Parts: sequence; C-alpha cells; structure tokens
Amino acid sequence: MASFSVYRDSCPLVKNILLLDSEGKRVAVKYYSDEWSTNAAKLAYEKSVFTKTQKTNARTEAEITMFDNNIVIYKFIQDLHFFVTGGDDENELILDAVLQGFFDAVTLLLRNKVDKSEALENLDLILLCLDEIVDRGMILETDGNVIANKVATSSVDPAAPLSEQTISQALALAREHLTRSLLS
Repeated sequence: MASFSVYRDSCPLVKNILLLDSEGKRVAVKYYSDEWSTNAAKLAYEKSVFTKTQKTNARTEAEITMFDNNIVIYKFIQDLHFFVTGGDDENELILDAVLQGFFDAVTLLLRNKVDKSEALENLDLILLCLDEIVDRGMILETDGNVIANKVATSSVDPAAPLSEQTISQALALAREHLTRSLLS
C-alpha cells in the first residue's frame, strides 16, 4: 500500500480558503499550508491579497491572479469576498471548482441572503463547509449542493457512532439527552 505522501504529491492542494468582509477583515479563514506560519503572517497575507483584488469586478464570475507565487481565485458578493489560494503549479480550473463549491454551499446555507451579518450568525455552518471541502489541503468535495446537504443535515441518528457525527449534531444530541435527564 502506498504511503499517504505519495497521494498528497499527486493531487491538487489548496493552501488556504479565505472569507473576508468588504474591509478585508476575517469572517472565516482556514489555512492548510505552513507557508504562513504565524498569525501576523496570515493577517499580512490577507491584507495584501485583499488590497490587490479589491478594485476588480469579480461579482459575476470568479477572477484569477498570481500573488506571491500563488494562484488566487476570488469572487465577491455583497460585502463578502471569497478567496481560494493554491500553488503556482496547481490547476486553476480545480481551484475555481473549490471556490464555486464553497460559494454555492454558503449561498444555499444562508438561503441566498449572503452578507456579512448573516455569515457571522451562521459562522458554524460556514466553518463546517470548509471542513467538508478541504482536509489538510486535499480537496474532498466541490459540489455546493453536496457540501450544503452534509452541513445542514438536521436529522441526528442517535445510533450513529460519535466519530461519524458533525460537531453540531453531537452537541444537539448531548443537549437532547441533558434535557431529558433534567425533565425526568
């Protein structure tokens, strides 16, 4: 059986996914690369990429730019800016599929009301989206409908092992058990 690193070297990798507001401030971010090892480096990268892209018109279709030897795919809606970063040797179409999947899933989960306040109210769902899309840089899913369905699964199967439940499902189940024990 081949080692994990062999597969990792042969598949496209995402370095980060950023969701910033219209001022370049973080709403939700996830880094999968050690390229930005400190929080200060991450904040500086976010500010730089935001500054470089803020004057573009990426509202109808995603735009692509090279930035610090990375490919950055981005799209804006309302007061939110979506970014996906990959290495300069990555396929732009695959990175675009990741961006579009994230964008579509967020749009579905926020019921087409995609703005900063709604995103902050549903930050848990957005962070779960990021977990469903990419794991340690490896792309798991790019279909927005599939991602949104996995995140929004409201039916908790109490018989399912804890390892197969999302955090919100496990918390809902724990809350239900606590409520029953308090009422009994």
